[in-house]
Amino acid sequence: MKVKRITKNVQVVTLGCSKNLVDSEVLMRQLESDGFRIMPDPTDENVNIVIINTCGFINDAKEESIETILRYAKARKSHKIENLFVMGCLSQRYKKELTDEIHEVDGFFGVAELPQILKAVGAEYKKELLGERHLTTPSHFAYLKISEGCDRTCSFCAIPLIRGKHQSKTIAAIVEEAEFLASKGVKELLLIAQDLTYYGLDIYKKRSLSLLLQELVKIEGIDWIRLHYAYPAAFPEDVLEIMASEPKICKYLDIPLQHISDRILKSMHRNHDAAKTRELITKIREQIPGIALRTTMIVGYPGETESEFEELKKFIVEVKFDRLGVFTYSPEENTTAFGLPDDISDEIKQQRANELMEIQEQISMDLNQKRVGETLKVIIDRQEGGFWVGRSQFDSPEVDNEILIPEINQLVCGDFYTVKITRAEAFDLFGEIYSSIG
Repeated sequence: MKVKRITKNVQVVTLGCSKNLVDSEVLMRQLESDGFRIMPDPTDENVNIVIINTCGFINDAKEESIETILRYAKARKSHKIENLFVMGCLSQRYKKELTDEIHEVDGFFGVAELPQILKAVGAEYKKELLGERHLTTPSHFAYLKISEGCDRTCSFCAIPLIRGKHQSKTIAAIVEEAEFLASKGVKELLLIAQDLTYYGLDIYKKRSLSLLLQELVKIEGIDWIRLHYAYPAAFPEDVLEIMASEPKICKYLDIPLQHISDRILKSMHRNHDAAKTRELITKIREQIPGIALRTTMIVGYPGETESEFEELKKFIVEVKFDRLGVFTYSPEENTTAFGLPDDISDEIKQQRANELMEIQEQISMDLNQKRVGETLKVIIDRQEGGFWVGRSQFDSPEVDNEILIPEINQLVCGDFYTVKITRAEAFDLFGEIYSSIG
């Protein structure tokens, strides 16, 4: 369906992960180039076209996506908006069911149908804009997606079914995009993918993340490069070497481990066991002293026994991750684990998640207390509640600790400062300005 436009005001609603956010930013840049006005405020009455970029990863995300679609479908039905389109993971996975059930939506599109979405809205896809985006993050940091899809066969994950096989972008294309971001004032790049460490195997026939990093650190204006979503099995050691030697690469690694029980890891098809996991963590910490490790765990996986959960708890206490996220298992259609009995109640799943987070809260408190008296390089993200809110290299935006500095100082968002830590809480640090960094 092609839209008859009187005005060109469009709102893009992004749900789910940072990878979805990048897709939305690419879409918005294309729309801008065709004369559309991007409306950031969802309550703006002048919005006449809404595009929802959905998530379909786990049950909670699917429910949020459905609720959002229904809310805007109601607005479409009552003529508060003229046109409504849906894209992204949920639309990719359940396009027929959604089309049959929600008639107020003018079109459903999958994850790789950008030209088709633009055509439906009344815009033209421009190849010359490849690598350009309309940034929705604060102007000093941006996510940089280096590949799409995943070749892993994790039993609980539907991402390969939705996003397809792993496809690396070329180093040249990624560098071009990073240079564009730097030209817009971006100082911190957050590298993302379904699996960073698989990068390059498809197009260069070898793991090439370190080669990519060697090129990215050369870009003028980029001060920090942060690595997210690194699969632990067959972790490329040359990445550790460049992380240890290159000051632009943050001493930070997001490495989802999911569990520590050998039986569960085998059922999950994770290709690493408890011994290899411990060996990798030891190696990372030896080669990069002071590194902040973030991981995620899944509790309530089919058949997870009390003893296996206790093993996981002891592992968390033993390793003391700097940052930890916990998911409760949810069965996903057409995954390998979907055929297993989902035999642990939602109540027990949530109880186990809460127990892990209580342990992590104490670990985080203990680690933060050790920061008191230290001076850290801090980037300022925003001003809020009487404080300037910033982060060190050890923390990623939105998911990790923040450093709060009293507003008595006149600071600039996006600038770096040396901050002396004066006080600690479980998930926040407090500090005072020691000096500015030019």
